[in-house]
Amino acid sequence: MKLTRMVLLVAVPIFAVTVLPHYTSPATASSVPEAQQSQPPPTIASMVDRQVDIIEKQILEAAEAMPEDKFNFSPESLNIPGADYKGVRTFALQVKHIAASNFALWSPLTGDTFPKDFMGGNGPENLKTKAEIMKFLKDSFALGHKAAATLTTENMLQPTEHSKWSRLHRATFAVEHAFNHYGQMVEYLRMNGIVPPASRGKSD
Repeated sequence: MKLTRMVLLVAVPIFAVTVLPHYTSPATASSVPEAQQSQPPPTIASMVDRQVDIIEKQILEAAEAMPEDKFNFSPESLNIPGADYKGVRTFALQVKHIAASNFALWSPLTGDTFPKDFMGGNGPENLKTKAEIMKFLKDSFALGHKAAATLTTENMLQPTEHSKWSRLHRATFAVEHAFNHYGQMVEYLRMNGIVPPASRGKSD
């Protein structure tokens, strides 16, 4: 009799430990943020849009960090011995090139007309001031978000008009291309003693 009682005393706590974790109390459920509970599942469009968000933030912040009087800076002006910077783009042209390329790559997805003066890789020649160039850049990323929104699992592998590139390839290549030139913008900033915003507060 005593042995049976001891077995029961041991078995009950084990049963409680085994079963109770499967029960979620109302208090525990309510501790999960409401936004997280109702968050929609990711889609191709939302995932590409997130990529556009990330590079847009870094490039816009880097462009804003360069003073307007340094927008026409080129490493060529430093005359670094042994360096070959002859003919490279100025900082302003780096920014305009990113924006023009964004328009070229994303417009086939949205159906927007690609203006003729965006051709050549450096964008419109009449954009001279920092404010004008920044607006051109922001408009190009607005098109990127619009392009991302067109992607679905049904159409993402379809080629765009007059191209063998799939819609998904074109959308994500624009992001890759922008990251490439972001790296160059970072070097231009550091050559002028400016720490890129994305690196501030971290160990250089």
